[in-house]
Amino acid sequence: MKLSVVIVNYNVKHFLEQCLHSVEKASKNLATEVFVVDNNSVDGSKGMLLSKFPNIKLILNEKNVGFSKANNQAIRQATGQYVLLLNPDTVVEEDTFEKVVAFMDSHPEAGGLGVKMIDGKGNFLPESKRGLPTPWVAFYKVFGLSAILPHSKVFGKYHLSYLDKNELHQVDVLAGAFMLLRKEALDKIGLLDEGFFMYGEDIDLSYRITLGGYKNYYYPDTTIIHYKGESTKKGSLNYVKMFYNAMIIFANKHFSRQYAGFFSFFIHLAIYFRAALATMSRVFKKLWLPLLDFTMIFLGFYWLLPVWENIKYVPDYYPDAFIFLGIPAYIFIWLIATYYSGGYEKPVSLLKIIRGIVSGTFIILIIYSLLPNSARFSRAVILMGAVLSFLSVAFIRLALNFFVGKDFTLGARKPKRVAIVGLPAETCRIESMLAQTGVPANIVGCVSPVQISEPGVFIGSVNQIDEIVRINAIEELIFCSADVSSRTVIKTMLSLSDFNLEYKIAPPGSISIIGSNSIDTAGDLYVVNVNAITKEKNRRNKRLFDILVSLALLISFPLTVWLIEKKRGLFFNIFNVLGHRFSWVGYHVVNTEMFLGLPVIKPGVIKTTDLMEVGKRNFDAIDRANMLYARDYSVAKDFEFVIKAFKKLGQS
Repeated sequence: MKLSVVIVNYNVKHFLEQCLHSVEKASKNLATEVFVVDNNSVDGSKGMLLSKFPNIKLILNEKNVGFSKANNQAIRQATGQYVLLLNPDTVVEEDTFEKVVAFMDSHPEAGGLGVKMIDGKGNFLPESKRGLPTPWVAFYKVFGLSAILPHSKVFGKYHLSYLDKNELHQVDVLAGAFMLLRKEALDKIGLLDEGFFMYGEDIDLSYRITLGGYKNYYYPDTTIIHYKGESTKKGSLNYVKMFYNAMIIFANKHFSRQYAGFFSFFIHLAIYFRAALATMSRVFKKLWLPLLDFTMIFLGFYWLLPVWENIKYVPDYYPDAFIFLGIPAYIFIWLIATYYSGGYEKPVSLLKIIRGIVSGTFIILIIYSLLPNSARFSRAVILMGAVLSFLSVAFIRLALNFFVGKDFTLGARKPKRVAIVGLPAETCRIESMLAQTGVPANIVGCVSPVQISEPGVFIGSVNQIDEIVRINAIEELIFCSADVSSRTVIKTMLSLSDFNLEYKIAPPGSISIIGSNSIDTAGDLYVVNVNAITKEKNRRNKRLFDILVSLALLISFPLTVWLIEKKRGLFFNIFNVLGHRFSWVGYHVVNTEMFLGLPVIKPGVIKTTDLMEVGKRNFDAIDRANMLYARDYSVAKDFEFVIKAFKKLGQS
């Protein structure tokens, strides 16, 4: 056996399917065995593998044992002269395996090899080639010096960014997404260190390869797609901690005690620094627009009140407490009402903003009527403030629409202009799939994957793709992998790097269309029967429903508590839901991980099966109930659950 391919999967079924299709094509002219080690995925991966890829060697773990241990399980069974560790969220070219194996055959000093990687938009991934992360190298990376001076041989060592990405280089570290290893070298230096659960094991193994007298190479003559971030969410605090803690393990293992101590201190400092940046970034992204609205409305009030005082009353009629406490409270209510009305959704809807302001005004007037006379200043100010709030928010949206554009378009967003690259039978299937998913798309036409195209059937052939994209203003390309080679897909993506395009790949016979927008996003996935609960509107309405039900139960607690089976539990559940730790209705959870690929929601007090006679071990019925709830979610459904399972509101 020449090559053993090892893929570790954890809940990325659709990407794994696409990866294995590309691996099958790349293995045709090479004696290859393929291992898939599944770390207890619950998204249907096992069924997909057994039905669509019966020839692979499948290893099923009963728990998530981590990346290193899972790879080692397969490596111990591998019989190939070379072992390739491959991520499931990758696509390889048809001749990738032949090229890299030929290089290793002609370079006996090579212990490991990595290749050029691009993300889902065709952007080069800098981790394709890396240097050893010594403390200073890591310092330059964490604090941004490597990004500011990428071509410096001092500051650019982390990603070796001063080296030409299109030339062969000897490197220190290979990327775990595609890591070709000489089995002879593994027998000498040992397998992956299982002390690394996830992250860092590729650095450790690369370093041990060089310590063992071998060399690591970056090989640019073949390119793979890596949908970066599918198996992990790399922007999360958990990722930051796991990644940098892996660096500490590496330092303690390979550096001197004094050097490792300094490295450990620095890494902990980096964790807190990155965590603070990530937290501030998330808060800013969510709150910058509401804060801008708040500031604009408040400044409007600051101008309006003196004018109204001179017309209606006397100067300084309104006390400072009203200006700096009452007015901000009004604005807060208007903006909250606007949020729940959908006024912060994209594209921008002035109607939803009006609805939110009007709803907020009614709430303010109700509260105003309940206040003592000494706290009532003027209904006219409330009504004028409502008009002022709408004008301020509308002005900001109009300005953003003019200066920013895409994310702040007014009215319904135009469907993306899409071209499908494939033969007629497959393109018709993809068009039908898009219609079923509800994805708004304007199918401009089909592109022939061969140079000769039939007039009237295709708008052109793939060798004319740049002209097709430019003339037809194409925004997204969907490749039918049954008709288009992975090499053509990658070559096309690289050739269109000057266009701001999105790319998707449709595996043959699959109900999914896979893609990724950028290096920073987890990726896009079009699947038939889109889960309705993922929509921002439904998530927002579900949260509002939870709050209103909690407040109603709290107010009526002395009466309703007698209708509940577990009375003490009701009290705790009310505050758990208000604190956003629980929702009143949620999935019936069969294990602690995400299952069936369903979107993650808060744990429910009432389960999706509470209105059904379902046994605890009837997993098919449980999965079906969860799927239907996620797919067809509505507030009315939550209301039905709460009413019919009212006695169970105190259960834990």
